[in-house]
Order: sequence, then C-alpha cells, then structure tokens
Amino acid sequence: MNPTIGFESPVWYHKDMMKNVMTNVHIKGSQLILALAAAVLCLAGCGADGQPGYIQQGMDAVQSLEYEEALALFRNAQDEGEDAQLIYRGMGLAYMGLTEYDEAVECLQNALHSGGSKVEDVDFDINYYLATAYYKNGQAKEAIDAYSAILALRPREKNAYYLRGCVKLSQGSFEEAQADFGEAVALDDKDYDQMIRIYMALEEYGYKDAGLVYLQNALTENEKSISDYDMGRICYYMGDYENARNYLTKLKTTTDYGAALYLGRTYEALGDYNYASDIYAGYTENDQSKAELYNQLGLCKMKMGEYEAALSAFQTAMNIEDNGMMQTLKFNEIVTYEYMHDYKTAATLMNSYLKSYPDDAEAKREYEFLQTR
Repeated sequence: MNPTIGFESPVWYHKDMMKNVMTNVHIKGSQLILALAAAVLCLAGCGADGQPGYIQQGMDAVQSLEYEEALALFRNAQDEGEDAQLIYRGMGLAYMGLTEYDEAVECLQNALHSGGSKVEDVDFDINYYLATAYYKNGQAKEAIDAYSAILALRPREKNAYYLRGCVKLSQGSFEEAQADFGEAVALDDKDYDQMIRIYMALEEYGYKDAGLVYLQNALTENEKSISDYDMGRICYYMGDYENARNYLTKLKTTTDYGAALYLGRTYEALGDYNYASDIYAGYTENDQSKAELYNQLGLCKMKMGEYEAALSAFQTAMNIEDNGMMQTLKFNEIVTYEYMHDYKTAATLMNSYLKSYPDDAEAKREYEFLQTR
C-alpha cells in the first residue's frame, strides 16, 4: 500500500464559525478527531465474549477526550493481540488529541504498514489523518504529498483537492491553491458546502474577493436550480443580508434546522439579536437535539446581557449526547461565567478545559488573565 495517503475535515484550515461571544463558534481540531473517529468506530468490534474489545473502548475514550486513558486501552489491545492497524490508528488519534504530533505521525505510519497488501477504505481514512498530523506538526510539504498520493489513486477525490489547496494557501501559494480549488469545484459544481468552505478559506488568508467569485459563480451558474435555502445562505456569506433574509423567510424555521440557523445568523448580522434568539428558541421548542442552535441562542443572550439565559443555553447544548461541539460550548460557558464576574468558577473550568484542549492558545491567554482576578 502507499504509506502517504489520509481524511481530514476542512475545519482544520478555516474558521467556519468563531467561538467567541462576539461572533459565532469555532470548531477545533480535537472535535474533528471525535467526529471522524465516530464515523468508523464500528471497525473496532467486540471481544470474543461479546463485550467491547479494547480497541472499541479506546475509541470510546477518544470520543470522551480521555486521551491518556485511550492510549492505555490501546496498549491493552496490543497485549491481547487485537487488530494492529486499528490499534495504531487509534493511538494516532489519541496523540493528535494530546497535540503530540510527532507521535501521531509515527503511529499512523505504523497503522499503514500494519495493513494488508490491498489498499482498503481504512487506508485512505488513515492517510487522511496522517496528512492532518503532518500539517499540525508543521510539515506542510509532507501533508501536500499525502494529498497528492490520495489523488494519484483516487483522482476524483474532491475533498483531497480542497484540503491540498488549503495547505498550499497556508503556505502562501495562492495560485496553486486556486488551481486545486478549481479542480474540486469542477468535480461537483453544485456542492455549495464546498464552495462556501473555499470562500471561507480564502477569506481567512486575505483573499476575500477571490472567494466571493466562487459564491457569485454558484448563484449565476445555478440560478434556475438552486434552492431558496442555498440561495439564502450564499447571500449570507456574501454579506447580502437583506436578500438572505428574503430567501430564508420563505422556509419554515420552526422545523427546518438549516433555515433556522441561517435566518437567525442573518438577523444577528443585521443587529437584531432579540429576533434571532426568537428564531432559535422557536426551533428548539420542536427539536431539542441541535446543539448549534442552542449555542447561537446563548451567544444572542450574551449580546443582550442576559447571562443566566446564555449559560442555560450553553449547558443545555452540552447535555446533548454526541453534540459534536463540546469544545466550543465549554469555552462559551467559561466566558459567560466571566461576564457574570464569577472568576473562580471560570478559572476552575478553564483549567479543566486546557487539559482536554491543550493547543488552544487563546484559552491559555484567557487562563492567565483569570488567575489575576
């Protein structure tokens, strides 16, 4: 098999949503690890007695952000002779969670070497992770090579083009990044999620105008087929909030999650936090499973100075099983306590937060501040 192939979500490379209370949320890398780990958790299987094997227990620990415990469980799996490839894969994820990227790279490479001679889907999964570990370890060239290796075997992997473009963009190679983004769009010119991700990546690195071209092209080239939802959210990202509102208000926001999320954000952008919070609250009356809407509701309440209500919203979202954004919610909970002048609680929570998310530089600075209060 090719030892330089791996899957990674776009959120490593762009800020889809800021986590601070002045904007929206920021999905961090450790949360991404959880999402990807859960996607193939079934590979771990159970032991001979029908109980979860050590690999599955290790993956459960990764999902719970218990990375040291996960490593101990994977070592137990080695002692029991469980699947070596999945053991090393799991160890790689755990080390990524600990931000120990040298060790993550080594484990993920071992995972590839532990597989069979035939390239399987799990090998691509591992190699995408390896590309991520390279990037996080400051090895951009190796990350680019990894995505190139994926494309050599699967030339229609639009996500690999997109991610390779993001790495190139981070290294200042704008033209090369644009070429990769163009390939990704050419493979699916109706993937509006991808076009939005490209726009946001370009915006982050100072190429907003270039990013807007992708959104404008999406509107003009698909004018007759694009839905009100997609039209509305693209207008939102383009800063055309009036038209975004006009399209999104055509949808039933009490039951349509996407419509509620983007119409609420649109009203936030227009400065009407009260109406935005009404939209979020209206949706949660019918569906209590969407953590992101509770988070947005909390952010609106923060803007309105209703800190108890904000705290309630964040904590409600934290209690949603597999909410996929625990880091964001925990951070926003801490900030809420700060606004409530409960610095002792905020400092205690921040200390715990940094044990789970040690690579959050912003949180480290905030913790230093809290220790002076």
